[in-house]
Amino acid sequence: MQLRLRLIVAALLACAALSLQSAVAAEKPLINPAPTPKDYADLGKLPDWSGVWNPNISDQDRQAKTNMPPYNDKAMDLIKFQLAEEKAGRPPPLFVNCLPEAHPSWMLITHNAMEILFTPGRVTMLGESDGNRLRRIYTDGRGHPEDPDPTYHGHSIGHWEGDTLVVDTVGIIPEALVAISEAAGVPNNGDMHVVERIYLKDPNRLHVELTVDAPKILTKPWKTTREFFRQRARKFDIVEGTCLDGGFASKIDERGNHVFVPIPLGVGGNRIAPQ
Repeated sequence: MQLRLRLIVAALLACAALSLQSAVAAEKPLINPAPTPKDYADLGKLPDWSGVWNPNISDQDRQAKTNMPPYNDKAMDLIKFQLAEEKAGRPPPLFVNCLPEAHPSWMLITHNAMEILFTPGRVTMLGESDGNRLRRIYTDGRGHPEDPDPTYHGHSIGHWEGDTLVVDTVGIIPEALVAISEAAGVPNNGDMHVVERIYLKDPNRLHVELTVDAPKILTKPWKTTREFFRQRARKFDIVEGTCLDGGFASKIDERGNHVFVPIPLGVGGNRIAPQ
């Protein structure tokens, strides 16, 4: 009798625990819920951003001279030094060790191709070169986390206003640069907020309007634009980027396995000539 009573009590406690877990789970919103057929059908209503997009580098160079970010005095001193070093043939190594260019520098100064994928609840940007160029822009109605973990590209949420994607990004690491070129840029030092409006200016030209608010280095929010053009022939694709390959050589080890081994480097990262 006592054993039966214990079993009944244990069963009731288990049921209560399951009910409590279900109640707690119900309070939390689903993350990335399974898409429905309607979600996929709605993708067909979005503008055509398919194909491979390349940055308009001439426009980047022009804006570096005509639309300088409103850096504060300390940041501007660093920019002037970097530009002088670049002119003297000693460009500062800002983007090294295969670290991502980060946001917003990727959009501002990249020289590499990218593609854009539409899936239910998300827009994904994929880029070439360092292997870490990946932006997830959530369009499922979620907000930003109350305390986001800082990342290179931050936490981006977006919504469509007609054929314009409006993107709001926070949670970017303080080391991410606000750059005007591959040789001139300043770490944002925290609290950066970026808003983008992205749309087709014509069938093969993607226009990006950026407002960068970086209060630690800018005297006011900086508004700028960037453009990407689509390869009209559609005979190109982006490829895998592995920028560290140049620091390794392919060898066969003592077990007959194909492996990578580091290449000896000297001062400045130059390869040491074979003896």
